[in-house]
Amino acid sequence: MSRSNKPSIVFAHGLWADGSCFQKVISALQADGHEVIASQHGLDSLAGDVACVTRCFGRVSGPVVLVGHSYGGTLITHAGMDERVAALVYICALAPDESETSQSQQQKFPVTSVFSHIEVADGRIWLRPEGTVDFCGDLPEAEQKLVWATQSVPVPDLFLQKAGGVAWRSKPSWYIVGAEDRTVHPELERAAAKRMGATTVELRSSHVPMLSQPHAVLEVIRDATAAIAAK
Repeated sequence: MSRSNKPSIVFAHGLWADGSCFQKVISALQADGHEVIASQHGLDSLAGDVACVTRCFGRVSGPVVLVGHSYGGTLITHAGMDERVAALVYICALAPDESETSQSQQQKFPVTSVFSHIEVADGRIWLRPEGTVDFCGDLPEAEQKLVWATQSVPVPDLFLQKAGGVAWRSKPSWYIVGAEDRTVHPELERAAAKRMGATTVELRSSHVPMLSQPHAVLEVIRDATAAIAAK
């Protein structure tokens, strides 16, 4: 058990929202007595991003509750195989199975509207300013602009890359569905949650409930940490 006698929490971000997207829940979890760290990965390669998340486990005490948003769900699916990880929390997230990539999982569902607001430039996929309405439209305009200004941008083939291991097959999982998500399709989220047998909470939120409904997200993370601490 960790130095505070509570599980630690490691966050993994996705595309167009870096580790700062967890800011509204990190302080509360630290106040609860948890060690917390958010991976800041470069979106240069899947293997590199998984390694970056895994390195964070060494900066906190075990056991770890691993929380992934969006593409971060792919990262925790693979990084969660590490023996230090005790539970997984998915936020509007991808969660590919052994035979899938992020892209192939996404292609099983309708294309969401955010993808009409992206452009490839300088070897990266960027979210245009008007795309924040479909990415984080339930935030005040000033917060949408902040998300855009701090966006993390991937290489174009990131979602085509594969990695080994599917942690949700062997570790307890929680899943937050954003019912009004226009980035990852809500039906993908519901199907992923059902497939992994996750404890599921559905919120009327955009793709970023940790920013628009942080208290609800906080409760799910607290439930996961309490379940692990009780073991």
